[in-house]
Amino acid sequence: MFRLSQLWRTTTVRLTALFMLIFVVFAVGLLGLVFWQTSVQLQRQQTDAIDREAAQLMKLDSDGGFRATIVAVQRLSTLPGPGIYYLADPSGQVIVGNVTDLPPEVVAEPGTYSFNYSRTPPFDEVGAAQRQGTAVVRTERLSSGLILVVGRDVVERRGFTAIVFQWFAMGVGGILLFSLIAGVVTSVRVLRRIDTITSTSNKIMAGDLSERVPVTGRNDEFDALATNLNAMLDRIETLMQGMKEVTDNVAHDLKTPLTRLRNKAESALRENQDEGARREALETTIEESDKLIKTFNALLMIARAEAGTPSGALTDIDLSAVVGDVAELYGPLAEDEGLTLDTDIDEGVRIHGNRELLGQALVNLIENALKYHEPVEGKAGLIKVSLKSAGGRVLITVADNGPGIPEADRGRVVERFVRLEKSRTEAGSGLGLSLVAAVARLHRGELRLEDNAPGVRAVVDLPAAQGATPQN
Repeated sequence: MFRLSQLWRTTTVRLTALFMLIFVVFAVGLLGLVFWQTSVQLQRQQTDAIDREAAQLMKLDSDGGFRATIVAVQRLSTLPGPGIYYLADPSGQVIVGNVTDLPPEVVAEPGTYSFNYSRTPPFDEVGAAQRQGTAVVRTERLSSGLILVVGRDVVERRGFTAIVFQWFAMGVGGILLFSLIAGVVTSVRVLRRIDTITSTSNKIMAGDLSERVPVTGRNDEFDALATNLNAMLDRIETLMQGMKEVTDNVAHDLKTPLTRLRNKAESALRENQDEGARREALETTIEESDKLIKTFNALLMIARAEAGTPSGALTDIDLSAVVGDVAELYGPLAEDEGLTLDTDIDEGVRIHGNRELLGQALVNLIENALKYHEPVEGKAGLIKVSLKSAGGRVLITVADNGPGIPEADRGRVVERFVRLEKSRTEAGSGLGLSLVAAVARLHRGELRLEDNAPGVRAVVDLPAAQGATPQN
């Protein structure tokens, strides 16, 4: 598990922090806009109320005279609330109002002012101490010559604004806390999954190829990654197991010919050996060396086919010509063995593949049929080679009527160095069918071994070249 001190070093945490920052900036900006608009609206409402009252009193003074104005201002001054009222004569001496003193500039010229004031309590609070506050007022000179000052106390507005700001601050704090918790939880969960993959990788690198990445079943991107990794690990384990088996089989199958090589060479060096014996020993050495070279060439060809790197590039080839040439080559050899080699080849079958590997695969199948055919008295030996194309698939088939392969061994004989002949007295290395299977996989196909009743039928199933059609 990653320690908290290591979290910031990870890309996951840094991306999470970036998204958190973007979210917090956006949220704080949105809350700040709401706070600013609320404050502006409160100030605007207060200014509109002052303008309305001032206009009403100015109209009253114009229509009803200064006495009506004095009565109205006197009545408004005694009402509770944030209203500020002041009516003075042309010299600035107060007539009525709920404030005691005003700055000289407020009564000197009409306009809008803000100042600290002392306010007289309402009539129902006689004896109460004067209230202190801050006011925003509008000064007007009435038609009667009186000076009118109408305003509002801004303390209440500022108090409401302070409450809004308090909730704004609490909201920002909550967003920061929530973002931090969400970021840490998200990062830890993601890092826990990554840590699981890392732990599994470490165990595999330590040599335990059976380890697999756990799949939670949530079908998320991590499960998809784990599934793909597990499939890759299965393939690697299979290849490693195959390499181990190949190593064991190579050591077992090559030990005997190498021992024979050494013995023949040692025998040829003895002083009492004549020239003929030495020549025979050298010829035997060359023969055994050729067999070893053939075995290693087969292994190299299988490795290239399985790695997807054949000796030649994959091109569009006339598979009918390839099968026909190989069958024609082995026809006389079959006759020498007392067998009949029949062909049934569709003309014009084309495929995207490697001519050399496909030809070698067919050679291996025919040689297997020739090598392991057991003559039966009164029964003619038959090997049938066919090439068919249908439904976008190409089938290369080599069938015989020999003893066949037991069903239980059909999956095993395609492995390297596997030979059903236990005594291993027959020539061969057990690589023929392994090469055929590898070539089929290289061409996105498969090798199937089926019962020919009697005998065995080997079918190489390959995809046809796109747009190709057989010509009969």
